[in-house]
Amino acid sequence: MADTIAAISTAPGEGGIGIVRVSGPQSEAVMRKLMTGCPEDIEPRHAYFGKVVKDSSDPAAEVIDEAVFLFMKGPASYTGEDMLEIQGHGSNVSLKAILSAVLQSGLENIRMADPGEFTKLAFLNGKMDLSQAEAVIDIIKAKSDLSLGIAEEQRAGRLGDKIREIRETLLDVLAEMAVDIDYPDEDYGAESGAYSELISKLRWVLSDVEELLDTASIGRIAREGVRVVIAGKPNAGKSSLMNAILGEGRVIVTDIPGTTRDTVEESASMGGVPIVLVDTAGLRDSDDKVEQIGIEKTAQALAGADLVILVLDGSRGFDDEDEKVLGYLEKMSTDNMLAVINKEDLGSTVSEEDVQSKLPGIRVITTSLVGSGAIDAAKKVSEAIGEMTGLGNIDLRESNIVTNERHVHMLRNAVINLDEAIGMLQNGEPVEVAELSAHYAYEDLGKIIGEEVGEEILDTVFSKFCLGK
Repeated sequence: MADTIAAISTAPGEGGIGIVRVSGPQSEAVMRKLMTGCPEDIEPRHAYFGKVVKDSSDPAAEVIDEAVFLFMKGPASYTGEDMLEIQGHGSNVSLKAILSAVLQSGLENIRMADPGEFTKLAFLNGKMDLSQAEAVIDIIKAKSDLSLGIAEEQRAGRLGDKIREIRETLLDVLAEMAVDIDYPDEDYGAESGAYSELISKLRWVLSDVEELLDTASIGRIAREGVRVVIAGKPNAGKSSLMNAILGEGRVIVTDIPGTTRDTVEESASMGGVPIVLVDTAGLRDSDDKVEQIGIEKTAQALAGADLVILVLDGSRGFDDEDEKVLGYLEKMSTDNMLAVINKEDLGSTVSEEDVQSKLPGIRVITTSLVGSGAIDAAKKVSEAIGEMTGLGNIDLRESNIVTNERHVHMLRNAVINLDEAIGMLQNGEPVEVAELSAHYAYEDLGKIIGEEVGEEILDTVFSKFCLGK
C-alpha cells in the first residue's frame, strides 16, 4: 500500500482555524478513527462537524478538539489522491495533538509529510505541471499585488501553456529534420531551400523563447522588489522619508547629522509594486571611523540600486556636502533617479531648475516631511516609482512574465542551443548535428514544465516548500 502522509498546513502561531492535512489511501480510515459520530457513508466534499479523539471506538476517549472534517475522494483533490482536512482551532498545541493522533492511529503506512510533498504528489499525479507547482510557493511568498498576480497566472498554467506551444512548434521542426536525416536531398546544402525553411522555423522558435527571457528583469523585480536607495547628505531628511513611506518610525530621526551609521532595509509595496527600501548614511567627509564605514556601505548600496531617491535640504541651498553626493550620482542615469527637495516649510532656496541643472532629466518632487506633509510626500514618491518603473501598468492578462531563476536558466540554455542549431545549418553542417542542438533546446524547455526532469531536480524544487503544502 502506498504511503499516507500528514502535516499541519497552516502557519505556526495563533489563529481562529488551523488545518491538519492528510493524503493517501488511508485518509478515509483516519477520519473514521479520529472523528466521533462519523457517518457510515461519507459524502466527499461535505463538511462534517465532530470531536477529535485518538480512537472513536472508545467511548471514554479523551477529546483533543472540536473540528470540521472534510474528505475529498481522489482524483478530485489537490494531490489527486484521497485527502482529508481536519479543520480545528488555530492553536499550535491542539494542531500538534491532532497530527500526533493521525500519525499514531495504528493504521498502516502513515507518516509525516516531507516539505512540499502534497504539491509534489499533485505534480506526479498530473494535477499540475512543474511550473504551476513552483508558482504555489511564489503565491505563499508573494509580497505585493504584482508578485501575487504573476504567481496566480503561472499557477493557472499560463507559462506552462506557452512553453508547450513553443515545444510543439519545435517538435514539428525536429520531425522535419529527422525526415531529412533519413531521406537526404541530393541538393541539400547551406543554400538549399530546405535549409532556409528549417532556419526560418528555428528562428521563429528562438524569437518566442527570447521574448519570454526578456521578461526576466521584470520577473526579478516582482520576486525581489525594486531596490530603492535613499541618498543624500546628513540631516537632509532621508530617514524621515523612509519612515513616511513605511508609515512607521522604522529609523531613528534626530536633528543631529550622522544619526544613520548603517544601511537600513525594509520591504514594502508601493502602488502594487514590491520595493526594497534602503536608508543610508549621509554622504560627506568624516573623521568618525564608524560613520566612514557607513558611508562606504552607502556607496555600495548605490552601485546595486535599481532606483535612487536623492533627498535635498531645500532650506539651505547647495553646499560642499551636496556636491559630494552629486559626485556619487553623476555617472548614474537620471532615468532611474528621483530628487526630493525637503523642508519646504522652512522656505526653499533650491528650485527644481537648480537640481536639473546638476542632474539633467531628473524627476523632482518638492515637499516637507513634517506632519501631514510626510503623507503627501509618501504618496508622491509612490506614484513616481510606479511611473518610473512602468510596473504599475503591467496587464497580467496580456503578459507572460518569468520570475523563477530555474526557468530563466533553462530558457538561456534553450537560446544557446537554438543559436547553435541555426548557426550549424547556416554553415552547411549536416542536419543530424544541428538536430542534436535543437533537441537539447526541446529538453531545456521541457524541464521548465517537468517533462524532462529527474528526481534530483524535483527534490530541489519541492525542498523549498513549507511542511503541509
